[in-house]
Amino acid sequence: MVEATKKKKIIIDTDPGIDDAMAIFVALNSPEVEVIGLTTIFGNVYTTLATRNALHLLEIAGRTDIPVVEGSHTSFTKGTKLRVADFVHGTDGLGNQNFPPPLGKAIEQSAVNYLIEQANQYPGEVTVVALGPLTNIALAVEQDPEFSKKIGQIVLLGGAFFVNGNVNPASEANIFGDPDAADIVFTSGADVVAVGLNVTHQVIMSDDDRDKLVQSNGKFAQYISKILDIYYSYHHESYNTKGVYLHDPATIIAAVDPSLFTYTEGVVRVQTSGITRGTTVFYNTVKRFMDETEWSGKPTVKVAVTVDAPAVLKLVMDRLINS
Repeated sequence: MVEATKKKKIIIDTDPGIDDAMAIFVALNSPEVEVIGLTTIFGNVYTTLATRNALHLLEIAGRTDIPVVEGSHTSFTKGTKLRVADFVHGTDGLGNQNFPPPLGKAIEQSAVNYLIEQANQYPGEVTVVALGPLTNIALAVEQDPEFSKKIGQIVLLGGAFFVNGNVNPASEANIFGDPDAADIVFTSGADVVAVGLNVTHQVIMSDDDRDKLVQSNGKFAQYISKILDIYYSYHHESYNTKGVYLHDPATIIAAVDPSLFTYTEGVVRVQTSGITRGTTVFYNTVKRFMDETEWSGKPTVKVAVTVDAPAVLKLVMDRLINS
């Protein structure tokens, strides 16, 4: 008898967010993974509200056994002028539904200490799925030199590789939110997989897909279909599309079933200032430069380059509907 495959332990570092809510529900309904914690960060909303939303989503899911740990309120360089995308997700982050406050509370620990503790407790076994700016993870790398060796993998939503960004032509929102943190994570030597706009813009939930959620009896599907209005409106106005990009759910699926993507490997550096602040520059390591560069001797990471978009969408839909 073949031994059952061990579930992959994942911590979701999140800024919920409509597509974060979708991603969290998909993860909770994925038998391949065990969600051991949620850490929170600013991005779609400020960190305090991200924590509240994470607690709320776990209550909806009936999974209050999973700890929520609050993350940084400032960027890696202690910046307090944060970019928050409430115009995409609503002022409450969840489609302006004004849900009642959650009953639970975050645990009395910082996200950074929690990440370090879990990596030490389960060396090589924990995957962090980072759905927001990379501040918490960069702080863990800085605080514990062993963290990048002990964390199993970091699957992150970030970057616009070979395509335009979504904050401006140069930058994707999560990297733009804390470019210094992103550069630290990309060069940390950890096993990093970056899922950028070049693939997430191929994974689209159409109006018809939304109707399927509405018509289904799935608990998660019903919840998500209620909060989607503002997200659809934003995409229609900004991209003139009839559908929404599934950035966070696609990134969760990259952790659940990596075989649905193909990857290239190289060194990634992040521009931290100027008009291209937040740009992810990929070096394929083919050309040997005569001079030392800012890419020389840096560890490589994997960057997703293709995606089986219909398969990813189907997985997301199935796990929301069959809930």
